[in-house]
Amino acid sequence: MAASFPHDHFKTVSGYGGEKNYDYEARALVGMGSNTIAFPEELSEAWLRLARDLGSAGYREAMSELTGIDLRAVPMEVNVFHYGPGASLGAHPDLPDKLVTHILYFNESWDRNDGGCLNILHSNDPNAVAAEIEPLVGNSAILVRSDHSWHAVTPVVSGCHSSRRSLTATFYRPGSQSSMWPPGDHTPLHGYPRA
Repeated sequence: MAASFPHDHFKTVSGYGGEKNYDYEARALVGMGSNTIAFPEELSEAWLRLARDLGSAGYREAMSELTGIDLRAVPMEVNVFHYGPGASLGAHPDLPDKLVTHILYFNESWDRNDGGCLNILHSNDPNAVAAEIEPLVGNSAILVRSDHSWHAVTPVVSGCHSSRRSLTATFYRPGSQSSMWPPGDHTPLHGYPRA
């Protein structure tokens, strides 16, 4: 799956000076509240299987059992991300309309000195690191949203020759709208070169 990581239909997501600073690229994989796979013609068979698995009742049941939160019928969306040089995500807890976010990683190798690690934080202080997770195949994280579930992605250093590659399956409270793809969002989509 790392070898066929998607490179199509990404949008740039960035913001500075608000509650958190962020700058990265995002691609829809499974649409909010549906099992519709986004741009399936561009995906490898392995990625199509993953998208179907993430939309399955079995996955929802497993995540419900793991987190102790009933996720069987809440809206969910799945997005793919790549963080190139300079990309980051500042310290924050997730938005209140999110219940649980499951993060999977797709880098076959990674040097933590290149940044791009998920830091689980004790507070909004980016130096108050409780755990650091490298974006390597086989690593995963589950964030159960609370007012104290602080986390950040360290900036990818300039000159890094690969992008940090991940996927998030995010479960929302009923009635929520996608924070990544809000209604009326017409941000231009683009590809990025395979590295």
